[in-house]
Amino acid sequence: MKLIDNINTLLGDDIKATIQPKDKLKIAASCFSIYAFEALKHELETIASLEFIFTAPTFAPNEVADHLRKERREFYIPKTEHERSFYGSEFEIQLKNKLTQRAIAKECAEWMRRKATFRSNRDGAPMQQFAAIEGKAGNSVYMPLHGFTVVDLGYQQGNAVSNIVTKFDEPANARMLINVFDQIWSDPQKLDDVTERLREHIASVYQENSPERIYFLMFYNIFNEFLEDHIHLLQM
Repeated sequence: MKLIDNINTLLGDDIKATIQPKDKLKIAASCFSIYAFEALKHELETIASLEFIFTAPTFAPNEVADHLRKERREFYIPKTEHERSFYGSEFEIQLKNKLTQRAIAKECAEWMRRKATFRSNRDGAPMQQFAAIEGKAGNSVYMPLHGFTVVDLGYQQGNAVSNIVTKFDEPANARMLINVFDQIWSDPQKLDDVTERLREHIASVYQENSPERIYFLMFYNIFNEFLEDHIHLLQM
């Protein structure tokens, strides 16, 4: 067992050092950010597969796929915090402002097509959040894990007072947690497959868009919380 404080030791660095070629990565978290993919892309390119569970209902068909079919050549503006985090959480704003979002999204989409499967919690029942590396050399589990973002990896500062993660690499403990993940992953009563919806979602980022639309998305991502609060006040 190892404690990672994300100050002196960073979760992202430990994952980089632990992942071996052909390992399987299994993550249960509230959100997935393309910037976390970018931070670990060298290691993620070597894995056999990623199985990702959104621990809260995310990318519902009526909010993603239907909308994208109507606006194929425009950015889709996610309706929930979990979906917005795909483009970067509020604490990854410096990365958004580098205007590399489109290139990262395209690279991530290509990687996802070859390596990743995404499923979503159907009814919002509580689920423990963690990341697991399953490999021939041994298994490791990191928990708790709020989301798969650069903040959670320790590469950006968030608003949490502490961000301590425990790494379990004892065979019995790691195997028990991986078995829990596998059991939930294989239960269609608990999870919906959202891989195709997510692919459509990420495609909206790197499709051709007018400069005006790109600037609109940038400002929306930067100021969306302020706008939502302001609209809420006007409706009161």
